[in-house]
Amino acid sequence: MTGRAIAYLSGGVGGAKLALGLSRMLPAEDLCIIANTGDDFDHLGLRICPDIDTLVYTLSGKANLEQGWGRAGETDSFMTAMRELGGPDWFFLGDHDLAMHVERTRRLNAGVRLTDVTDHLATALGVGPRILPMTDEAAPTIIETTEGALAFQDYFVRLRAAPTVTGFILHGGAPVAPTAEVMAALDAPEMVIIGPSNPFISIDPILDLPGIRDRLRVLKQAGTPVVAVSPIVGGDAIKGPTAKMFRELGETPSVGAIAARYRDVVSHLVIDDVDSGDAARIAGSGIRVAVTATVMRSIEDRIALARTILGGA
Repeated sequence: MTGRAIAYLSGGVGGAKLALGLSRMLPAEDLCIIANTGDDFDHLGLRICPDIDTLVYTLSGKANLEQGWGRAGETDSFMTAMRELGGPDWFFLGDHDLAMHVERTRRLNAGVRLTDVTDHLATALGVGPRILPMTDEAAPTIIETTEGALAFQDYFVRLRAAPTVTGFILHGGAPVAPTAEVMAALDAPEMVIIGPSNPFISIDPILDLPGIRDRLRVLKQAGTPVVAVSPIVGGDAIKGPTAKMFRELGETPSVGAIAARYRDVVSHLVIDDVDSGDAARIAGSGIRVAVTATVMRSIEDRIALARTILGGA
């Protein structure tokens, strides 16, 4: 990358919203998105990569903005037929979205790396910034609950995040390496941004890859801004089970809790106006705090938040 190189760590829906704002503020070659793949799984013989696909669809202008995931104008003939046959229908695969999974699986089965497959699919749909899977290896997030250990999509989609969470097993409990491309993106960026994604299941899977936390610590110590955007606003999450997970793990969801989780790797934290009362306390811990509107309901909101972050948070 040349010019203003920005490395952006992202999960799915919330992360994709800010990714779109950043893409409107930066030349495509200056934005590199490192995507969580802990949600990836095999379903009906296909490799599904939910966070990658949400980023691709959002940046290509094909996302269903109302639901925050999947493609706009989607149809459900495949799922209707699957249901008629008595097949599993708990994970929705739209007719257009199905093509993404089929083509990804075809290329993976031919021995192509997930990084290169993602490059191809994103380019085919007109995405400018590069989207990098955090690893080319299987790295499933397992949710430990009071009902036993659950594969992520079983917990999140099939059971609608209802079981009580007691912990997480990242990367399937096995050693997994980040790609060379991910490490290169974090070699000498002008800024690193951690999106407003769930810290437990979207960001930790990236940070806990070998060498990533250490690299961010080095960048922070060298004066490179490492900026996190809080996914908690006013003690709750805009979407998803982030706040629920904090509570079930015995912690009050707050911007202070987010600051504590990221204290070792971030230099700046962006929080919403409603949490301005916590700014001084967080700043006292050594993290610079920016207070602004972080709830992204419109494209203008996304661009405004991106502008604030890029302007120095």
